[in-house]
Amino acid sequence: MINDAVMTAIPSPCFVLDEARLERNLQIFDRVQQAAPVKVLLALKAYALFHSFPLISKTLSGASASSLWEARLAAEEFGGALHVYSPAYRDQDLPELLDRATHVTFNSLSQWERSPKGSASIGVRINPLYSPVETALYNPCQPGSRLGVQPEQLGDRLPEGISGFLSHNLCESDSFALEKTLQQIEQHYGHLLPQIQWLNLGGGHLMTHENYDVDHAIAVLKAFHDRYPHLQLYLEPGSAIVWQTGDLVGTVLDLIPTSDFTHVMLDVSFTAHMPDCLEMPYQPEIEGASQSGDYRLGGSSCLAGDFLGDYGFDRPLSIGDRLVFKDMMHYTMVKSTMFNGVAHPAIGCLKKDGSFELWREFGYEDYRSRVG
Repeated sequence: MINDAVMTAIPSPCFVLDEARLERNLQIFDRVQQAAPVKVLLALKAYALFHSFPLISKTLSGASASSLWEARLAAEEFGGALHVYSPAYRDQDLPELLDRATHVTFNSLSQWERSPKGSASIGVRINPLYSPVETALYNPCQPGSRLGVQPEQLGDRLPEGISGFLSHNLCESDSFALEKTLQQIEQHYGHLLPQIQWLNLGGGHLMTHENYDVDHAIAVLKAFHDRYPHLQLYLEPGSAIVWQTGDLVGTVLDLIPTSDFTHVMLDVSFTAHMPDCLEMPYQPEIEGASQSGDYRLGGSSCLAGDFLGDYGFDRPLSIGDRLVFKDMMHYTMVKSTMFNGVAHPAIGCLKKDGSFELWREFGYEDYRSRVG
């Protein structure tokens, strides 16, 4: 919880990373890397706040990227191994990617066959034909998925030059989903595993959740590696690295009572600043609030659907009150926009000594430069 004295130093709106909580998460991944034959990478698609990379890179083995710009950021600010995967690469991006990255994974054999050569180790994405994800928007293994090759497309022998597989089918999943994934890979691609050098198990491993069985995950990874000791295993979680490590602070701008509820008008926008709340959808936790009540929270854009859920609060809300939306580090900043010209939240860090450090504020020129 941010105390009142520190809160006065935080601009509104603002994303606030908690340094102490981030370090606690990193300790879990340090343990996993020490106990299991696996290297953990930071997935920039979920979290790209490079101000914190010096701390994270002390523990993790590298980063993963999904585009040339992410790859450049990872190479410039993170270091270590650099894995790159995209559903389809632009021709003009491939030469730099193939030389900058340590590993480049293709979504199809056909694009790999047309690509230039480089120094990166080449992989192909496989579809394990299983995902526990129920929301179709986030399920990469749904019927007709465009992501990854099917077993019948690979046959009994991999083309010369393919050194690894990427399987990404999880989303905030547990260790038993990891176990099931490895079983699926063995069932459908086991005959090809002796032909590769590395296996990247993608993201979605929510190891920092309080209910995640880390010991079980370690045992599962060790058992799989015992069967395929020649394989270097990788995980590239995004959400789990910064799970519960930071918040979004906003302010009540207006209160509009109606016969059914009171509209709470905020200086943050759900569609612009917290799009996953509307896409997933889910109702985020707010400090000092319950997820039912007679306050309906509305964002500051003109979109009619820019509102979220009904909440109850410990005390009646007033104009000028600060609200703290919990767990807003992963898949939040990286997906935020400047839609409607709504002021973009600043970015800062709550240091371990309790002080606040402002890392970035946004202004009109940031908005203007995005549209012309």
